[in-house]
Amino acid sequence: MTNGSYQERRAAIETYFDRTASDAWSKLTSDAKVSKIRETVRAGRDDMRHTLLEWLPADLTGKRLLDAGCGTGALAVEAARRGAEVLAIDVAPTLIDIARERAPTDLGQGSVTFQAGDMLDPVHGQFDHVVAMDSLIHYCPNDVVKVLTGLAQRTRGSILFTFAPKTVPLAIMHAAGRFFPRGDRAPAIEPVSMGALRSLIAAQSDLRGWAPNRTRRIAVGFYTSQALELSAI
Repeated sequence: MTNGSYQERRAAIETYFDRTASDAWSKLTSDAKVSKIRETVRAGRDDMRHTLLEWLPADLTGKRLLDAGCGTGALAVEAARRGAEVLAIDVAPTLIDIARERAPTDLGQGSVTFQAGDMLDPVHGQFDHVVAMDSLIHYCPNDVVKVLTGLAQRTRGSILFTFAPKTVPLAIMHAAGRFFPRGDRAPAIEPVSMGALRSLIAAQSDLRGWAPNRTRRIAVGFYTSQALELSAI
């Protein structure tokens, strides 16, 4: 996919997570002491990760999984422990370096390959399952659906992803974020309602072989995200 808005936003995300926020992200995804606000984000992300892992098969032996936007690698490692061959991709090379440093060596039959790059690069090949946890929330809804379409072309089983639901509390937090110094701001999130997202998915002809299934919203303090499962039919 060569859509300009996708590429521009992807570049902004790479810059932010690879430079501005790498230290903060490293602490957030560890056991290090963080602020009360970030404690809620950590708790929400932990809950979301557990949800997505619950939606995957308990036994992933012989299955290939793409962790699209893997961050520091926690979900990828858990999937590998179930026997999956995991390709864990992130736009930020610094986060990939952290993930490699933290990766355990006792994964049993599974494996993880951490790589900086684009989740949509066709060189990555085919997958049985794709997980994109909080890696699409910075893209506009139309681009999210285009990303899902690109992933679906290389996926046989399911795509589990999260989006920012359109809620009043999230809109308030989004507006408040504009008061941070420009250099400290994360790329803006792009809230979308479930109804609008389902309509965009249904209107995409290349996704007619896919159906939305399970969904779950997690809201813990300053963390709000909603998971949606797309299954091949």
